[in-house]
Amino acid sequence: MGAHEIRIRLGGVSRQRAYQITSRADFPAPVADLAQGKVWATEDVEAWMKAHRRDVDDVEA
Repeated sequence: MGAHEIRIRLGGVSRQRAYQITSRADFPAPVADLAQGKVWATEDVEAWMKAHRRDVDDVEA
């Protein structure tokens, strides 16, 4: 999935917030870095979100 889909799955966060989240050391590494942007494995992102969703919510509040 790309950054836009990650933004949507995180509840419509801003591009800047999505960049902050995807740049975290504990966020899954992208599987590809294409001309259009980075791409992550859906299952990796969903697993990360399940484990860290509370952290993401706390920072946004």
